[in-house]
Amino acid sequence: MILSSALVGCSSKSSNGNSSKGSDGESAQKTLIFGRGGDSVGLDPAAVTDGESFKVTKNIFETLVEFGKQDTQIHEGLATKWDVSDDGLTYTFDLRKGVKFQDGTDFNADAVVFNFERWMNGDADKFPYFASMFGGYKGDDGLVIKEVKALNDNQVQFTLKRPQAPFLKNLAMSPFAIASPDAVKKFGDKFTENPVGTGPFKFVEWKHNDKVVIEKNKDYWKKGYPKLDQIVFKSIPENSARLNALMNGEIDLADGINPSDADQIKSNPDLQLYERPSMNVGYLGFTVTRKPFDNPKVRQALNYAIDRQALIDAFYGGKGVPAKNPMPPVISGYDDDIQPYEFNLDKAKELLKEAGYPNGFEMELWAMPVPRPYMPDGKKIAEAIQANFAKIGVKAKIVSYEWATYLEKASKGEADAYLLGWTGDNGDADNFLYALLDKDSIGSNNYSYYSNDKLHDILIKAQSEVDESKRNELYKQAQEIIHEDAPWAPLVHSTPLLAGKANLKDFYPHPTGSDWLDGVYFGK
Repeated sequence: MILSSALVGCSSKSSNGNSSKGSDGESAQKTLIFGRGGDSVGLDPAAVTDGESFKVTKNIFETLVEFGKQDTQIHEGLATKWDVSDDGLTYTFDLRKGVKFQDGTDFNADAVVFNFERWMNGDADKFPYFASMFGGYKGDDGLVIKEVKALNDNQVQFTLKRPQAPFLKNLAMSPFAIASPDAVKKFGDKFTENPVGTGPFKFVEWKHNDKVVIEKNKDYWKKGYPKLDQIVFKSIPENSARLNALMNGEIDLADGINPSDADQIKSNPDLQLYERPSMNVGYLGFTVTRKPFDNPKVRQALNYAIDRQALIDAFYGGKGVPAKNPMPPVISGYDDDIQPYEFNLDKAKELLKEAGYPNGFEMELWAMPVPRPYMPDGKKIAEAIQANFAKIGVKAKIVSYEWATYLEKASKGEADAYLLGWTGDNGDADNFLYALLDKDSIGSNNYSYYSNDKLHDILIKAQSEVDESKRNELYKQAQEIIHEDAPWAPLVHSTPLLAGKANLKDFYPHPTGSDWLDGVYFGK
């Protein structure tokens, strides 16, 4: 949604000098410089879990089915139609004809089979997202996919071991975009730095912690697209520095705008403000395999010790609501009857005493080094939580690492407690509860190493249930278990802000955080 009505056209001359003559003789900017808070971890979408990677790969690769422009409804992508058997176990896809990968090789059914076999034969270190959405890898009982086979060049069939209600939505997610088999074989482990897909833009260069450059795929199957010649993803960690770069004309679009800067942007006729549709949660996770966080009463105590509303008032500028569940209210199956952990220091102290820590304890509190949509300033939020914890005798030492290292170490269970968050990938409750908190996801996206067999049974049953009302009831049961066990302290559901030049056209922020840029262009 565009908030600002001030769409007065600014000069169409590019600040970066890349322009071309339009039909009326006016110069039209053809390069977009997209300022973002951090670098990508990798450019093989199947091998990463971070939004900064998907922001780039979304425009290099494509999936069998795609989400809508600003929602998670399913539309055709590399597949033009599909048939689902009555028992929900067989999906047959007709593939788009005449599509080529950016290396000139053909996209076909064999390429789809190659990609899924690659992922299924991997592990959590190689393809961390796969198990979170499809239940495991080859040899694992939980793997929902039984077989993927090519029926002919333009038809591929998936056979499942059990029905999976969000299967199509899972296929639309960025990690399951189709890569060129030839390029994967050619580059091996270096494919993550040499990505090749079928998308509207192809990879040019990556200067780590600086920029990723992609350029127009002139052989793209969708005629007339992309409208830009080049996109540069520029890493600028500080939100204020990123906004200054936008105001100075050094970049054209900025992610991660501080809510406190919204009015300044709306009053500037050369800029426009965007709201990304909210589908996220920011949280403090506890690694439940580490003492004293293996004790539910300790985790509950820390939940009671956090003043969520104060965090929102201080750091979100009104663009956030306190979180009580691991998924946001916009997701079907959200349980609004859950009673939140209110800010209650006396209750927190009481629970700590019951847990055997009447005088508190010492811990490490990991603070995110980069701004994210659900957490605009990880360090300051950590400091505020640190101050809350001190009031109940818990001494928290704040530590941090470079972003890729932070994610890697946290995923291995090395943190006592860590700030993190999640932007939904497909609009389904499964993508929050199963992906983040089921025992199958330990080693991938379940950084808390939380395992509950009863929860697991409910989540698997919910995956296999096609009746929406029955699924929702199961997810409410799951949220009750999670709330009681408290592997997290859910903090906030935010409404992320972006800002761009006033003459930037047809940019639609997507709730998943991965934006299509093929239709974006600059007006006069």
